[in-house]
Amino acid sequence: MKINIKRLDHIQISIPIGSEEAARKFYSGILGLEEIEKPEPLKTRGGLWYKIADIQLHISVEENQSRSKRHPAFEVEDLKDIKKYLEENDVGISEEIPVMGLNRFSFYDPFGNRIELLEKEPSSAE
Repeated sequence: MKINIKRLDHIQISIPIGSEEAARKFYSGILGLEEIEKPEPLKTRGGLWYKIADIQLHISVEENQSRSKRHPAFEVEDLKDIKKYLEENDVGISEEIPVMGLNRFSFYDPFGNRIELLEKEPSSAE
């Protein structure tokens, strides 16, 4: 059987228990993401949900936190401007190994979650 995956629905990352306000400051304030309401049965578990284009970012709370290779990758426009903006907000940028047709970098949020941003080079975007 071949599984036909239609699209990415959501990505879940984690933050330490009790860090929702710091996460909101980063994700809503600095990154400017739109927070959406969690379904009623899940509200007691803590965490936050965000809408990003046609997918969702689910931020759960967990006891054990460490940096890892887990990450979402988001295609963006104006990657250079975003990079400058993040650096102006003291977000450390990590250059990624070059991949043909893509410009990209990653960064860690305040909770050790890695996030990659990428932009297709003009000749590759068509």
